[in-house]
Parts: sequence; structure tokens; C-alpha cells
Amino acid sequence: MRTTLTLDDDIADALKERARLLDKPFKQVVNEILRRGLSPAPEERRPVIEVKPICSGLRPGIDPLKLNELYGQLETEDFLREQERDRP
Repeated sequence: MRTTLTLDDDIADALKERARLLDKPFKQVVNEILRRGLSPAPEERRPVIEVKPICSGLRPGIDPLKLNELYGQLETEDFLREQERDRP
């Protein structure tokens, strides 16, 4: 198919240079590059990463059912420390 296409100078120069280096006709180089650009990108193969699970339970003495209570206790202790520090 014959068509008219206006190319930016830098693109035209790069295509001409590639055609010269590859010793191919300008038309062939343009078509190859357009085909490559319009074809779907191949799926990138990601490396397989093996994850080794570890047992990371709570520290002894911490009851998971009482975490809110523990948080409240720690908050109270922090508050009292700040009060002690702010006293003249």
C-alpha cells in the first residue's frame, strides 16, 4: 500500500542510518520497525523466588486475645513516663 507519511527529521535520519547499516531498503526498515512497535510485547518472564516460611509466633507471655489490653497498658506507661519527665 502506498501512503504519504511525514517524519520528524531525527526519525528519518535514524531510519536512513539503520537502513544503511543493515544494507536494507528504507521501506523495509520502516516496515520492520513499525511491525515491532505495533506487535504486543512478549510477556516478561519473572524469576521464580522461593519463600521459606518461618515460625514467628508471639513472645512467650503475650496473649493474642488480650493485645488491646496490652496496648492500653503500654500507652498508660508512656503517658506516666511523660508526666514524670515534665514535672519540675
